[in-house]
Amino acid sequence: MSFEELGPTFVKLGQLLATRPDLVPEDYIVEFEKLHDRVQPLPFSRIEDILNEEFGEERHAIFASVDPEPLGSASIAQVHRARLRGGQDVVIKVQRPGILETISDDLNVLYMLAELLQRYVPETRPYDPVAIVNEFFKTLELETNFIVEANNIRRFAENFAPEDNPANVKVKIPHVHMDLTTERILVMEAVPGIPLSHDEALQQPGVDPQEIVRIGLRTYLKMVFIDGLFHGDLHAGNFFVMPGNRIGLIDFGVVGRLNPKTQSSIINMLLALSKEDYERLALEYVDLAPFTDRVNVDLFGRELRELIAPFFGLTLKNVNLGKILMGSSSIAARHHLAVPTELMMFFKSIVAIEGLGRRIDKNFDFLKTALEFAGELAKHQMEPQRLFSDVTQTLRESRNLIQALPRQLSFFIRKMNAPDYANRIEIRGLDDVKRAIEISFNLLFLGVIISALIVSASLLFAFPGNLRTILGMPMPSFIMYLSAGLLGVLGFFNYIRKS
Repeated sequence: MSFEELGPTFVKLGQLLATRPDLVPEDYIVEFEKLHDRVQPLPFSRIEDILNEEFGEERHAIFASVDPEPLGSASIAQVHRARLRGGQDVVIKVQRPGILETISDDLNVLYMLAELLQRYVPETRPYDPVAIVNEFFKTLELETNFIVEANNIRRFAENFAPEDNPANVKVKIPHVHMDLTTERILVMEAVPGIPLSHDEALQQPGVDPQEIVRIGLRTYLKMVFIDGLFHGDLHAGNFFVMPGNRIGLIDFGVVGRLNPKTQSSIINMLLALSKEDYERLALEYVDLAPFTDRVNVDLFGRELRELIAPFFGLTLKNVNLGKILMGSSSIAARHHLAVPTELMMFFKSIVAIEGLGRRIDKNFDFLKTALEFAGELAKHQMEPQRLFSDVTQTLRESRNLIQALPRQLSFFIRKMNAPDYANRIEIRGLDDVKRAIEISFNLLFLGVIISALIVSASLLFAFPGNLRTILGMPMPSFIMYLSAGLLGVLGFFNYIRKS
Protein backbone atom coordinates (compact mmCIF):
# COMPACT_ATOMS: atom_id res chain seq x y z
CA MET A 1 0.00 0.00 0.00
CA SER A 2 1.03 3.64 -0.43
CA PHE A 3 0.93 4.17 3.35
CA GLU A 4 3.63 1.51 3.82
CA GLU A 5 5.81 3.22 1.24
CA LEU A 6 5.40 6.59 3.01
CA GLY A 7 6.97 5.28 6.22
CA PRO A 8 6.22 4.42 9.86
CA THR A 9 4.14 7.50 10.69
CA PHE A 10 1.68 6.81 7.90
CA VAL A 11 1.56 3.10 8.81
CA LYS A 12 0.59 4.10 12.36
CA LEU A 13 -1.98 6.57 10.99
CA GLY A 14 -3.49 3.85 8.81
CA GLN A 15 -3.71 1.51 11.79
CA LEU A 16 -5.44 4.24 13.79
CA LEU A 17 -7.93 4.94 10.99
CA ALA A 18 -8.64 1.20 10.73
CA THR A 19 -10.18 1.45 14.21
CA ARG A 20 -12.39 4.45 13.35
CA PRO A 21 -15.32 3.32 11.17
CA ASP A 22 -17.10 6.46 12.36
CA LEU A 23 -14.58 8.45 10.28
CA VAL A 24 -13.52 6.17 7.42
CA PRO A 25 -15.61 4.20 4.86
CA GLU A 26 -15.60 0.43 5.26
CA ASP A 27 -13.66 -0.21 2.03
CA TYR A 28 -10.76 1.85 3.32
CA ILE A 29 -10.86 0.14 6.73
CA VAL A 30 -10.43 -3.27 5.07
CA GLU A 31 -7.26 -1.97 3.36
CA PHE A 32 -5.93 -0.20 6.46
CA GLU A 33 -6.29 -3.44 8.47
CA LYS A 34 -3.72 -5.02 6.14
CA LEU A 35 -1.00 -2.62 7.27
CA HIS A 36 1.82 -4.26 9.21
CA ASP A 37 4.14 -2.59 11.70
CA ARG A 38 7.01 -5.02 11.10
CA VAL A 39 10.21 -3.71 9.54
CA GLN A 40 13.69 -5.01 8.81
CA PRO A 41 15.72 -5.24 12.04
CA LEU A 42 18.55 -2.79 12.63
CA PRO A 43 22.14 -4.06 12.77
CA PHE A 44 23.14 -4.80 16.36
CA SER A 45 25.91 -2.21 16.09
CA ARG A 46 23.24 0.53 15.85
CA ILE A 47 21.53 -0.85 18.96
CA GLU A 48 24.86 -0.82 20.81
CA ASP A 49 25.37 2.82 19.82
CA ILE A 50 22.05 3.78 21.43
CA LEU A 51 22.85 1.77 24.58
CA ASN A 52 26.19 3.55 24.84
CA GLU A 53 24.52 6.95 24.32
CA GLU A 54 22.01 6.30 27.10
CA PHE A 55 24.19 4.47 29.67
CA GLY A 56 27.72 5.54 28.73
CA GLU A 57 30.51 3.74 30.57
CA GLU A 58 28.02 2.19 33.00
CA ARG A 59 26.50 0.02 30.28
CA HIS A 60 28.87 -2.92 30.91
CA ALA A 61 28.39 -2.56 34.65
CA ILE A 62 24.60 -2.87 34.18
CA PHE A 63 24.28 -5.58 31.51
CA ALA A 64 26.23 -8.82 31.64
CA SER A 65 25.10 -9.59 28.08
CA VAL A 66 22.73 -8.46 25.35
CA ASP A 67 21.51 -10.94 22.73
CA PRO A 68 22.40 -9.60 19.25
CA GLU A 69 19.38 -11.37 17.71
CA PRO A 70 16.23 -9.26 18.13
CA LEU A 71 13.04 -10.75 19.55
CA GLY A 72 11.05 -8.36 17.37
CA SER A 73 11.46 -5.29 15.21
CA ALA A 74 8.75 -2.68 14.66
CA SER A 75 8.62 0.80 13.19
CA ILE A 76 9.30 2.54 16.50
CA ALA A 77 11.48 0.12 18.48
CA GLN A 78 13.47 -3.09 18.46
CA VAL A 79 13.45 -5.66 21.30
CA HIS A 80 16.38 -7.76 22.57
CA ARG A 81 16.92 -10.22 25.39
CA ALA A 82 19.55 -9.29 27.95
CA ARG A 83 20.90 -10.28 31.36
CA LEU A 84 21.71 -7.92 34.19
CA ARG A 85 24.88 -8.20 36.26
CA GLY A 86 22.71 -9.44 39.12
CA GLY A 87 21.65 -12.45 37.01
CA GLN A 88 18.09 -11.35 36.17
CA ASP A 89 16.86 -12.06 32.65
CA VAL A 90 15.35 -8.94 31.13
CA VAL A 91 14.02 -7.59 27.86
CA ILE A 92 15.22 -4.23 26.54
CA LYS A 93 13.15 -2.19 24.12
CA VAL A 94 15.30 0.24 22.14
CA GLN A 95 13.89 3.14 20.15
CA ARG A 96 14.98 3.23 16.52
CA PRO A 97 17.45 6.06 15.83
CA GLY A 98 16.01 9.06 14.00
CA ILE A 99 12.41 7.92 14.43
CA LEU A 100 11.36 11.08 16.32
CA GLU A 101 12.68 13.34 13.55
CA THR A 102 10.91 11.23 10.91
CA ILE A 103 7.64 11.37 12.83
CA SER A 104 7.96 15.14 13.34
CA ASP A 105 8.49 15.76 9.61
CA ASP A 106 5.58 13.49 8.68
CA LEU A 107 3.26 15.12 11.21
CA ASN A 108 4.00 18.56 9.74
CA VAL A 109 2.86 17.22 6.36
CA LEU A 110 -0.25 15.67 7.91
CA TYR A 111 -1.19 18.91 9.68
CA MET A 112 -0.82 20.84 6.42
CA LEU A 113 -3.01 18.33 4.54
CA ALA A 114 -5.62 18.33 7.33
CA GLU A 115 -5.84 22.13 7.35
CA LEU A 116 -6.20 22.23 3.54
CA LEU A 117 -8.95 19.61 3.67
CA GLN A 118 -10.80 21.43 6.42
CA ARG A 119 -10.55 24.76 4.61
CA TYR A 120 -11.29 23.80 1.00
CA VAL A 121 -13.31 20.55 1.20
CA PRO A 122 -16.49 21.32 3.20
CA GLU A 123 -17.55 17.64 3.21
CA THR A 124 -14.63 16.80 5.54
CA ARG A 125 -15.46 19.44 8.17
CA PRO A 126 -17.89 17.27 10.20
CA TYR A 127 -15.01 14.78 10.67
CA ASP A 128 -12.59 17.52 11.80
CA PRO A 129 -9.35 16.35 10.07
CA VAL A 130 -7.17 18.58 12.28
CA ALA A 131 -8.63 16.94 15.40
CA ILE A 132 -7.85 13.49 13.96
CA VAL A 133 -4.21 14.49 13.43
CA ASN A 134 -4.14 15.95 16.97
CA GLU A 135 -5.38 12.65 18.39
CA PHE A 136 -2.79 10.78 16.32
CA PHE A 137 -0.02 13.13 17.53
CA LYS A 138 -0.94 12.55 21.19
CA THR A 139 -0.95 8.77 20.66
CA LEU A 140 2.48 8.80 19.01
CA GLU A 141 3.88 11.17 21.61
CA LEU A 142 3.00 8.72 24.38
CA GLU A 143 4.02 5.64 22.40
CA THR A 144 7.51 7.01 21.69
CA ASN A 145 8.21 7.95 25.31
CA PHE A 146 9.19 4.72 27.08
CA ILE A 147 9.02 6.34 30.52
CA VAL A 148 5.25 6.64 29.95
CA GLU A 149 5.05 2.96 28.98
CA ALA A 150 7.10 2.01 32.04
CA ASN A 151 4.65 3.89 34.24
CA ASN A 152 1.76 2.10 32.53
CA ILE A 153 3.39 -1.24 33.37
CA ARG A 154 3.86 -0.14 36.98
CA ARG A 155 0.19 0.80 37.30
CA PHE A 156 -0.98 -2.51 35.80
CA ALA A 157 1.31 -4.37 38.20
CA GLU A 158 -0.28 -2.50 41.12
CA ASN A 159 -3.78 -3.32 39.84
CA PHE A 160 -2.90 -7.02 39.67
CA ALA A 161 -0.90 -7.27 42.90
CA PRO A 162 -1.46 -10.81 44.35
CA GLU A 163 -1.81 -9.45 47.88
CA ASP A 164 -4.91 -7.48 46.85
CA ASN A 165 -6.74 -10.45 45.35
CA PRO A 166 -5.67 -14.14 45.35
CA ALA A 167 -7.01 -14.47 41.77
CA ASN A 168 -4.34 -12.01 40.61
CA VAL A 169 -1.67 -14.64 41.13
CA LYS A 170 -2.82 -16.09 37.78
CA VAL A 171 -1.79 -12.89 35.95
CA LYS A 172 1.85 -11.97 35.40
CA ILE A 173 2.70 -8.32 34.72
CA PRO A 174 6.46 -7.90 34.17
CA HIS A 175 8.48 -5.91 36.68
CA VAL A 176 9.86 -2.75 35.07
CA HIS A 177 13.30 -1.43 36.04
CA MET A 178 12.44 2.25 36.38
CA ASP A 179 16.04 3.14 37.34
CA LEU A 180 17.30 1.76 34.00
CA THR A 181 14.48 3.12 31.83
CA THR A 182 14.82 6.29 29.76
CA GLU A 183 12.70 7.92 27.06
CA ARG A 184 14.51 5.79 24.46
CA ILE A 185 15.12 2.52 26.36
CA LEU A 186 12.74 0.35 28.38
CA VAL A 187 14.14 -2.40 30.61
CA MET A 188 11.71 -4.92 32.08
CA GLU A 189 11.57 -8.45 33.39
CA ALA A 190 11.45 -11.22 30.78
CA VAL A 191 8.05 -12.92 30.96
CA PRO A 192 8.27 -16.72 31.04
CA GLY A 193 5.91 -18.78 28.94
CA ILE A 194 4.99 -18.90 25.28
CA PRO A 195 2.98 -16.30 23.30
CA LEU A 196 -0.48 -17.46 22.27
CA SER A 197 0.53 -16.75 18.68
CA HIS A 198 2.60 -19.98 18.84
CA ASP A 199 0.68 -23.24 18.48
CA GLU A 200 2.65 -24.91 21.28
CA ALA A 201 1.43 -22.33 23.83
CA LEU A 202 -1.68 -24.37 24.67
CA GLN A 203 0.17 -27.69 24.46
CA GLN A 204 2.28 -27.10 27.55
CA PRO A 205 1.86 -29.59 30.41
CA GLY A 206 -0.87 -28.66 32.86
CA VAL A 207 -2.47 -26.03 30.61
CA ASP A 208 -6.26 -26.11 30.21
CA PRO A 209 -7.33 -23.99 27.20
CA GLN A 210 -10.78 -23.33 28.67
CA GLU A 211 -9.26 -22.09 31.92
CA ILE A 212 -6.82 -19.87 30.00
CA VAL A 213 -9.60 -18.19 28.04
CA ARG A 214 -11.65 -17.74 31.23
CA ILE A 215 -8.74 -16.14 33.11
CA GLY A 216 -7.84 -14.00 30.09
CA LEU A 217 -11.33 -12.63 29.66
CA ARG A 218 -11.88 -11.95 33.37
CA THR A 219 -8.53 -10.17 33.45
CA TYR A 220 -9.64 -7.96 30.57
CA LEU A 221 -13.04 -7.28 32.15
CA LYS A 222 -11.39 -6.34 35.45
CA MET A 223 -9.24 -3.82 33.56
CA VAL A 224 -12.30 -2.30 31.89
CA PHE A 225 -14.96 -2.31 34.61
CA ILE A 226 -12.96 -2.10 37.86
CA ASP A 227 -9.58 -0.50 37.14
CA GLY A 228 -10.67 1.82 34.30
CA LEU A 229 -7.25 1.16 32.70
CA PHE A 230 -7.07 -1.50 30.00
CA HIS A 231 -4.58 -2.90 27.51
CA GLY A 232 -5.25 -1.30 24.12
CA ASP A 233 -3.46 -3.85 21.93
CA LEU A 234 -4.03 -7.27 23.46
CA HIS A 235 -3.33 -9.51 20.45
CA ALA A 236 -1.96 -13.06 20.58
CA GLY A 237 1.69 -11.91 20.44
CA ASN A 238 1.24 -9.88 23.64
CA PHE A 239 -0.57 -12.67 25.53
CA PHE A 240 1.71 -15.31 27.12
CA VAL A 241 0.54 -18.72 28.33
CA MET A 242 2.48 -20.06 31.32
CA PRO A 243 2.45 -23.44 33.09
CA GLY A 244 -0.11 -23.76 35.86
CA ASN A 245 -2.83 -22.00 33.82
CA ARG A 246 -1.20 -18.61 34.29
CA ILE A 247 -1.06 -15.78 31.77
CA GLY A 248 1.41 -12.96 31.17
CA LEU A 249 0.87 -9.65 29.39
CA ILE A 250 3.40 -7.42 27.65
CA ASP A 251 3.54 -4.26 25.47
CA PHE A 252 1.73 -1.49 27.35
CA GLY A 253 2.51 1.34 24.94
CA VAL A 254 -1.16 1.76 24.03
CA VAL A 255 -3.64 1.76 26.91
CA GLY A 256 -7.23 2.94 27.30
CA ARG A 257 -8.59 4.92 30.22
CA LEU A 258 -12.24 4.96 31.26
CA ASN A 259 -13.93 7.23 33.78
CA PRO A 260 -16.82 5.90 35.93
CA LYS A 261 -19.44 7.43 33.61
CA THR A 262 -18.02 5.65 30.56
CA GLN A 263 -17.68 2.39 32.49
CA SER A 264 -21.34 2.60 33.49
CA SER A 265 -22.39 3.41 29.92
CA ILE A 266 -20.46 0.41 28.56
CA ILE A 267 -22.24 -1.89 31.01
CA ASN A 268 -25.58 -0.40 29.93
CA MET A 269 -24.64 -0.88 26.27
CA LEU A 270 -23.88 -4.57 26.83
CA LEU A 271 -27.14 -5.00 28.78
CA ALA A 272 -29.04 -3.24 25.99
CA LEU A 273 -27.47 -5.59 23.43
CA SER A 274 -28.42 -8.66 25.48
CA LYS A 275 -32.05 -7.48 25.68
CA GLU A 276 -32.20 -6.15 22.09
CA ASP A 277 -33.05 -2.73 23.50
CA TYR A 278 -31.69 -0.64 20.62
CA GLU A 279 -33.27 2.60 21.82
CA ARG A 280 -31.37 2.22 25.10
CA LEU A 281 -28.18 1.60 23.13
CA ALA A 282 -28.82 4.74 21.07
CA LEU A 283 -29.41 6.80 24.23
CA GLU A 284 -26.11 5.60 25.72
CA TYR A 285 -24.33 6.91 22.62
CA VAL A 286 -26.14 10.23 22.99
CA ASP A 287 -25.18 10.47 26.67
CA LEU A 288 -21.49 9.79 25.99
CA ALA A 289 -21.09 12.05 22.94
CA PRO A 290 -20.81 15.85 23.16
CA PHE A 291 -24.26 17.46 23.16
CA THR A 292 -26.02 17.94 19.82
CA ASP A 293 -29.65 18.58 18.98
CA ARG A 294 -29.28 17.13 15.47
CA VAL A 295 -29.72 13.47 16.42
CA ASN A 296 -32.99 11.61 15.86
CA VAL A 297 -32.89 8.91 18.55
CA ASP A 298 -35.77 6.89 17.08
CA LEU A 299 -34.16 6.74 13.64
CA PHE A 300 -30.76 6.04 15.20
CA GLY A 301 -32.18 3.15 17.23
CA ARG A 302 -33.91 1.77 14.14
CA GLU A 303 -30.67 1.74 12.16
CA LEU A 304 -28.87 0.05 15.07
CA ARG A 305 -31.54 -2.64 15.04
CA GLU A 306 -31.08 -3.20 11.32
CA LEU A 307 -27.32 -3.63 11.88
CA ILE A 308 -27.33 -5.84 14.99
CA ALA A 309 -30.62 -7.81 15.06
CA PRO A 310 -29.61 -10.32 12.31
CA PHE A 311 -26.65 -11.46 14.46
CA PHE A 312 -28.47 -11.66 17.79
CA GLY A 313 -28.00 -14.98 19.60
CA LEU A 314 -25.11 -16.18 17.46
CA THR A 315 -21.82 -17.24 19.09
CA LEU A 316 -18.31 -15.95 18.51
CA LYS A 317 -17.89 -18.55 15.75
CA ASN A 318 -20.53 -16.75 13.68
CA VAL A 319 -20.22 -13.09 14.65
CA ASN A 320 -17.60 -10.56 15.74
CA LEU A 321 -19.16 -8.42 18.47
CA GLY A 322 -16.33 -5.90 18.45
CA LYS A 323 -16.72 -5.19 14.75
CA ILE A 324 -20.50 -4.90 15.16
CA LEU A 325 -19.99 -2.30 17.89
CA MET A 326 -17.47 -0.47 15.72
CA GLY A 327 -20.05 -0.57 12.92
CA SER A 328 -22.59 0.95 15.30
CA SER A 329 -20.19 3.86 15.86
CA SER A 330 -20.25 4.49 12.10
CA ILE A 331 -24.05 4.82 12.32
CA ALA A 332 -23.62 7.17 15.30
CA ALA A 333 -21.34 9.39 13.21
CA ARG A 334 -23.96 9.57 10.45
CA HIS A 335 -26.35 10.89 13.11
CA HIS A 336 -23.93 13.72 14.00
CA LEU A 337 -22.60 12.09 17.19
CA ALA A 338 -18.87 12.43 17.93
CA VAL A 339 -17.90 9.06 19.39
CA PRO A 340 -15.35 9.45 22.26
CA THR A 341 -11.88 8.12 21.52
CA GLU A 342 -11.81 5.93 24.63
CA LEU A 343 -15.04 4.20 23.55
CA MET A 344 -13.55 3.44 20.11
CA MET A 345 -10.45 2.01 21.81
CA PHE A 346 -12.69 -0.20 23.92
CA PHE A 347 -14.47 -1.49 20.80
CA LYS A 348 -11.08 -2.15 19.18
CA SER A 349 -9.92 -4.04 22.29
CA ILE A 350 -13.02 -6.27 22.08
CA VAL A 351 -11.97 -7.19 18.52
CA ALA A 352 -8.55 -8.21 19.90
CA ILE A 353 -10.07 -10.18 22.80
CA GLU A 354 -12.38 -12.02 20.43
CA GLY A 355 -9.33 -12.85 18.31
CA LEU A 356 -7.72 -14.43 21.37
CA GLY A 357 -10.93 -16.31 22.21
CA ARG A 358 -11.26 -17.58 18.65
CA ARG A 359 -7.78 -19.15 18.81
CA ILE A 360 -8.85 -21.18 21.85
CA ASP A 361 -12.61 -21.80 21.64
CA LYS A 362 -14.51 -21.21 18.41
CA ASN A 363 -17.86 -21.07 20.24
CA PHE A 364 -16.88 -18.81 23.11
CA ASP A 365 -19.57 -16.22 23.89
CA PHE A 366 -17.95 -12.92 24.89
CA LEU A 367 -21.22 -11.11 25.64
CA LYS A 368 -22.50 -13.84 27.97
CA THR A 369 -19.32 -13.83 30.08
CA ALA A 370 -19.14 -10.03 30.09
CA LEU A 371 -22.71 -9.81 31.39
CA GLU A 372 -21.96 -12.35 34.12
CA PHE A 373 -19.01 -10.23 35.20
CA ALA A 374 -21.12 -7.06 35.04
CA GLY A 375 -23.66 -8.75 37.34
CA GLU A 376 -20.91 -9.54 39.85
CA LEU A 377 -19.71 -5.95 39.56
CA ALA A 378 -23.23 -4.65 40.26
CA LYS A 379 -23.30 -6.72 43.46
CA HIS A 380 -19.90 -5.32 44.39
CA GLN A 381 -21.19 -1.77 43.91
CA MET A 382 -24.07 -2.46 46.34
CA GLU A 383 -21.74 -3.52 49.17
CA PRO A 384 -22.09 -1.29 52.27
CA GLN A 385 -18.49 -0.06 52.05
CA ARG A 386 -18.91 0.96 48.40
CA LEU A 387 -22.28 2.62 49.09
CA PHE A 388 -20.79 4.50 52.03
CA SER A 389 -17.95 5.71 49.81
CA ASP A 390 -20.39 6.88 47.10
CA VAL A 391 -22.62 8.66 49.63
CA THR A 392 -19.57 10.35 51.19
CA GLN A 393 -18.44 11.55 47.76
CA THR A 394 -21.93 12.89 46.99
CA LEU A 395 -22.11 14.73 50.32
CA ARG A 396 -18.67 16.24 49.75
CA GLU A 397 -19.69 17.52 46.31
CA SER A 398 -23.04 18.75 47.68
CA ARG A 399 -21.27 20.64 50.46
CA ASN A 400 -19.18 22.53 47.90
CA LEU A 401 -22.34 23.36 45.94
CA ILE A 402 -24.22 24.55 49.04
CA GLN A 403 -21.29 26.70 50.13
CA ALA A 404 -20.98 28.33 46.70
CA LEU A 405 -24.73 28.80 46.11
CA PRO A 406 -25.33 31.93 48.30
CA ARG A 407 -22.33 33.69 46.75
CA GLN A 408 -23.42 32.86 43.21
CA LEU A 409 -27.03 33.87 43.96
CA SER A 410 -25.88 37.21 45.44
CA PHE A 411 -23.72 37.88 42.37
CA PHE A 412 -26.64 37.10 40.05
CA ILE A 413 -29.03 39.46 41.93
CA ARG A 414 -26.45 42.28 41.91
CA LYS A 415 -25.96 41.78 38.20
CA MET A 416 -29.74 41.89 37.56
CA ASN A 417 -30.09 45.13 39.58
CA ALA A 418 -27.18 46.91 37.87
CA PRO A 419 -28.39 50.04 35.94
CA ASP A 420 -26.46 49.08 32.81
CA TYR A 421 -27.63 45.46 32.82
CA ALA A 422 -29.00 44.21 29.53
CA ASN A 423 -30.11 40.70 28.79
CA ARG A 424 -28.72 39.51 25.51
CA ILE A 425 -30.77 37.01 23.53
CA GLU A 426 -29.18 35.31 20.57
CA ILE A 427 -31.44 33.61 18.03
CA ARG A 428 -29.72 31.21 15.67
CA GLY A 429 -30.38 31.90 12.01
CA LEU A 430 -31.49 35.48 12.65
CA ASP A 431 -28.62 36.85 10.56
CA ASP A 432 -29.83 34.85 7.57
CA VAL A 433 -33.36 36.24 7.99
CA LYS A 434 -32.00 39.78 8.32
CA ARG A 435 -29.93 39.38 5.15
CA ALA A 436 -32.90 37.98 3.23
CA ILE A 437 -35.08 40.94 4.31
CA GLU A 438 -32.37 43.43 3.27
CA ILE A 439 -32.04 41.80 -0.15
CA SER A 440 -35.83 41.85 -0.59
CA PHE A 441 -36.12 45.57 0.29
CA ASN A 442 -33.21 46.43 -2.00
CA LEU A 443 -34.84 44.55 -4.87
CA LEU A 444 -38.20 46.21 -4.14
CA PHE A 445 -36.62 49.69 -4.14
CA LEU A 446 -34.74 48.90 -7.35
CA GLY A 447 -37.96 47.63 -8.92
CA VAL A 448 -39.76 50.89 -8.08
CA ILE A 449 -36.94 52.96 -9.69
CA ILE A 450 -36.92 50.79 -12.82
CA SER A 451 -40.74 50.96 -13.07
CA ALA A 452 -40.66 54.77 -12.74
CA LEU A 453 -38.04 55.02 -15.50
CA ILE A 454 -40.02 52.78 -17.84
CA VAL A 455 -43.34 54.63 -17.19
CA SER A 456 -41.69 58.04 -17.71
CA ALA A 457 -39.94 56.88 -20.89
CA SER A 458 -43.20 55.48 -22.26
CA LEU A 459 -45.10 58.75 -21.64
CA LEU A 460 -42.41 60.78 -23.43
CA PHE A 461 -42.44 58.26 -26.26
CA ALA A 462 -46.24 58.67 -26.60
CA PHE A 463 -46.03 62.51 -26.52
CA PRO A 464 -42.61 63.32 -28.02
CA GLY A 465 -43.24 67.00 -28.90
CA ASN A 466 -40.17 68.56 -30.57
CA LEU A 467 -37.53 66.45 -28.75
CA ARG A 468 -34.52 64.99 -30.60
CA THR A 469 -34.85 61.31 -31.44
CA ILE A 470 -32.48 58.33 -31.26
CA LEU A 471 -33.45 55.11 -33.05
CA GLY A 472 -36.91 56.55 -33.66
CA MET A 473 -37.62 57.52 -30.02
CA PRO A 474 -37.16 60.75 -28.06
CA MET A 475 -33.68 61.05 -26.52
CA PRO A 476 -34.96 61.19 -22.88
CA SER A 477 -37.02 58.03 -23.51
CA PHE A 478 -33.97 56.25 -24.95
CA ILE A 479 -31.82 57.24 -21.95
CA MET A 480 -34.52 56.13 -19.47
CA TYR A 481 -35.06 52.77 -21.22
CA LEU A 482 -31.30 52.20 -21.33
CA SER A 483 -30.92 53.12 -17.63
CA ALA A 484 -33.80 50.80 -16.66
CA GLY A 485 -32.18 47.96 -18.61
CA LEU A 486 -28.75 48.49 -17.02
CA LEU A 487 -30.23 48.73 -13.52
CA GLY A 488 -32.17 45.52 -14.13
CA VAL A 489 -29.05 43.62 -15.24
CA LEU A 490 -26.97 44.96 -12.32
CA GLY A 491 -29.75 44.13 -9.85
CA PHE A 492 -30.00 40.56 -11.20
CA PHE A 493 -26.24 39.84 -10.90
CA ASN A 494 -26.11 41.42 -7.43
CA TYR A 495 -28.97 39.17 -6.31
CA ILE A 496 -27.21 36.06 -7.66
CA ARG A 497 -23.95 37.03 -5.92
CA LYS A 498 -25.55 37.61 -2.50
CA SER A 499 -27.67 34.49 -2.74
